[in-house]
Amino acid sequence: MRERILNDLKEAMKAQDKEKLSVIRMLKGSMQMEELNKKHELTDEEVINVVTKEIKSRRDSIKEFEKGNRNDLIEKTAAEIDILKAYLPEQLSEEEVLQIINEAFDIVKPESPRDMGKIMKEVSPKLKGRYDMGKVSSIIKEKLN
Repeated sequence: MRERILNDLKEAMKAQDKEKLSVIRMLKGSMQMEELNKKHELTDEEVINVVTKEIKSRRDSIKEFEKGNRNDLIEKTAAEIDILKAYLPEQLSEEEVLQIINEAFDIVKPESPRDMGKIMKEVSPKLKGRYDMGKVSSIIKEKLN
C-alpha cells in the first residue's frame, strides 16, 4: 500500500496533476508522522487507518463549510475525498454491512445499549476501512434501542 502511494505521487508529479499531488503529499506526511509516533514502518492496515482519518477530517471540514455556505471549498474537499478513497479497500454494500452486524448480534447477544462496545469490538475488524464506521455505529445504536 505504501509503495502504491509513493508510485502515485511520482505519477502525479510527472502528469503535473496539482490537486492529486497535493493530496498525496499530505497523505504521505500523515503517514510519516504516524511512523514517527509508532517508531516503525506502517503496515497496510495502519496505512488504511491513516487514510480513513484523513477522509473523516475532510468530511468534518465539509460540514463546517456547509455552515458557512462555502461551495467552492466543499467541492475542493469532496474531490480530495475521492482521491483518498482510491487507497481504501473495496467498500462494502449496506446489505453486506447489515449482515455482518446481524452476525455480531447473534454472537454477542446484547441485552442493553451498554453492550454497544462488545458489538463494535466484534464488527470493527471486519468493517474498518471498508465502510463508514460512523454509520455502522448509528445502525448498531438503532438496533439496540
